[in-house]
Amino acid sequence: MVGYPQSLTDPSYRGQILMFTYPLIGNYGIPDKVVDENGIPVYFESSQVQVQGVIVYEHCEKPSHWTSIKSLHEWLYEEGVPGVYDVDTRSLTQKIRVKGVMMGAIVVDEEPEKGFELLSKSRKYGEINFVEQVSVKEKKVYGKGDKTIVLIDYGAKYNIIRNLVRRGFKVICVPYNCHADEILGYNPDGIVLSNGPGDPKILNESIRELEKLLEVFEKPILGICLGNQLIALASRGDTYKLKFGHRGQNKPVIDLNTGQCYIVSENHGYAINSNSIEGTEFNVWFKNIDDGTVEGIRHKSRPIISVQFHPEAYPGPYDTMFIFEHFAKMVNC
Repeated sequence: MVGYPQSLTDPSYRGQILMFTYPLIGNYGIPDKVVDENGIPVYFESSQVQVQGVIVYEHCEKPSHWTSIKSLHEWLYEEGVPGVYDVDTRSLTQKIRVKGVMMGAIVVDEEPEKGFELLSKSRKYGEINFVEQVSVKEKKVYGKGDKTIVLIDYGAKYNIIRNLVRRGFKVICVPYNCHADEILGYNPDGIVLSNGPGDPKILNESIRELEKLLEVFEKPILGICLGNQLIALASRGDTYKLKFGHRGQNKPVIDLNTGQCYIVSENHGYAINSNSIEGTEFNVWFKNIDDGTVEGIRHKSRPIISVQFHPEAYPGPYDTMFIFEHFAKMVNC
């Protein structure tokens, strides 16, 4: 119902067709690309629509909101992204909830077989390095704080940057394949590993560089979503593909230390194997209440924390924004 401009521009959705189950999408239109004092668009999570296609039941042709300058249809048309409506999205959801996430195609043809033919010739989602497509190509600097955070961009949402700058940090955003020596050369006070699309195991070079960082960098590290999985892999843990994935703004997770439950925003198709964590220097921190999957880990002795969900939210909820406060305290102590 809400949050579709943020969801559609989330780099973690790269390579995917996004289907909305709420029956009416686009009711408040699409806002203008106004930017904040750091040059970051206020209403979007990246510079473009990241999904490969959009499926909705009903599209609102006449949106109403004071920030709206165009309809969802007009925006997708400008961005060159196909969308279809008048689809029974809840029926399609039921099929996916039985069969699991699957490859799909949007085909304009009288012969449905054309879609299967197209899919048979397409590469599988897990075989493509989508991180390479969404990561920055050269470093970017945000904010003017006294302490420096290096953000490794695997497909970072803008709200991660906003939250770091808001807490007084200078943020140096570097490409996903930046070498450990270059990162250390910035003399960071902390490192953040961002969210991003695809199978983490395809990022072999990034994992090797992260292994080097974990060996020598003694200051705080925060992993988010894909960054969470990469920390596990670089620490001799393991990951696997989820049958359904976790995508939405209403996912329940529990803090195993306090017993507190939080409702969080999630967007990922892979998860950490909980058994693989037992042989590492990490403890499981959060778990998903629905299926028991790992939602966060933390190092037993060093200032390294990591979460599978999106504490920066946008779209919300904002229950776990305290993760950034916790990270900031570790950096500033």
